[in-house]
Amino acid sequence: MTARKSGFIVGAVAGAGVACAALAGVGMRMGGADAAEAPAIRPASVGSPAFAPPPGAPMSFADIFEKVSPAVVQINVTSKASPPSLRIPGLEGFDIVPRGQKGKAGQGEGQGQDGEDGDSPATPKQQSAGSGFFISADGYIVTNNHVVADADDIQVVMKDGRELKATLVGRDEGTDLAVIKVTDPKAKGADFPYVNFENQAKPRVGDWVITIGNPFGLGGTATAGIISAYNRDLGDNTSSFVNYIQIDAPINRGNSGGPSFDIYGRVIGVNSAIYSPSGGSVGIGFAIPADIAEGVAKQLIAGGKVVRGYIGVTIQDFSAESAEALGLKDVKGAIIAEVTAGGPANKAGLLPDDILTAVNGVAVANRSELTREVAKARPGEGVKLSIIRDGKPRVVTVVSGTRPAEGSLLGNDDQDQDNGATPTPDKPATQKVDALGLTLGPIDAASRQTYKIDSEIKGLLITGVKGDSDAGEKGLAKGDVLSTINGAPVVSVAEVNSAIATAKKAGRTSVLVKVIRQNRPVFVPLKIAP
Repeated sequence: MTARKSGFIVGAVAGAGVACAALAGVGMRMGGADAAEAPAIRPASVGSPAFAPPPGAPMSFADIFEKVSPAVVQINVTSKASPPSLRIPGLEGFDIVPRGQKGKAGQGEGQGQDGEDGDSPATPKQQSAGSGFFISADGYIVTNNHVVADADDIQVVMKDGRELKATLVGRDEGTDLAVIKVTDPKAKGADFPYVNFENQAKPRVGDWVITIGNPFGLGGTATAGIISAYNRDLGDNTSSFVNYIQIDAPINRGNSGGPSFDIYGRVIGVNSAIYSPSGGSVGIGFAIPADIAEGVAKQLIAGGKVVRGYIGVTIQDFSAESAEALGLKDVKGAIIAEVTAGGPANKAGLLPDDILTAVNGVAVANRSELTREVAKARPGEGVKLSIIRDGKPRVVTVVSGTRPAEGSLLGNDDQDQDNGATPTPDKPATQKVDALGLTLGPIDAASRQTYKIDSEIKGLLITGVKGDSDAGEKGLAKGDVLSTINGAPVVSVAEVNSAIATAKKAGRTSVLVKVIRQNRPVFVPLKIAP
């Protein structure tokens, strides 16, 4: 289980570990009324109830729970683990001894596999638990990818207590969804209870939602609340493909992969994450919408994987501040930081600094929307991209490729860090640019070695950052490379000052700089100091 951004906890997988949150609590105080002003609640007549729900609210969710709960299952997963992370739900306070290792007095000794001596080494195992639900009578179950991603053994526990073996059909890191299937010989010919996705009659914000799952390994548990919001972006790789539903029905560790229902017992979402300072429910949970879950499930069942369009660019949000710096008021979209060599975008002539504003005529306001629209394309299909280059709009058609696995894409972001001693470069001649709060110098051989700057990267080395400047507040640091300003390459301080002067003459109060850190580019709008 991994943490997303501060407070986001991926999934609620019981026993798989603890993710810490860094969310400060926000206090709220409601205005009170004096006791004399508080209206008394009294029965209208003898024998009548003191309270009745408002129109549209059910007296109870019992009928719905009875109808759909047999289709919801507990998923127990056994996977490999290193000894420090070995953990079994309910036994966190005990010393767990893997098979083949001797325990403390009173614990007995582990038995080696295949009758070998008890001192023989064995791979430690850990157990975790999540939730899922049948979507077909022949045993297909939807759950979260992170529930079963590392599974060596998958066991499904049904409401009636049956324990059945299941196998992985396919999983999708991009949406954190997976499909498993009951393959236990004991269930041969079984007709499993199942539920249906609802992606037409979309509930409104404020409508009831009911969740069923396996919090903390307790087994089938129902909770209820309302839909709090739509189109939530959690800021991680899965958010590129998922516009989450926010719900306040309590979900906790172990609810991962369980369904959210409307009051008709139709699946409107798959519970996937919570936002919490403590790891427990605080009334903010997130579900993957039914239309996304159903589409992914169908692809996984058909071919074991999800195929998405891909153009081969690294992008970031084109913010309002960035737009102001380039004199492009009200322009929204994503800006290209890198173009993959030999990829579809490279072949079509897209360039770093191009601003992408629409895909096949659909406007995109940020990188997540852009990625989702591109992903809809079939490999080999032409994708029309509306771009702005050098302040002028144009349309470029890119032939879509096939998006690689998310793990391989994320792996490109990992940079090997050499923590050993590095030589100190000869101090280059540096100059201060007070307007940006930076001290800049040339990139020489020693600085390339010290900061591991690739030979093809050009620009100016940042050798100092004024702490109270906009650059300092936005995290620029010594060792970064200043590559471009407002799209123009800079290799001298004179060019930097000229770019700033041009921006001032145009009445702009900031510039958009491209900074290279660990050989990866990022765009940062910087305010021009007076």
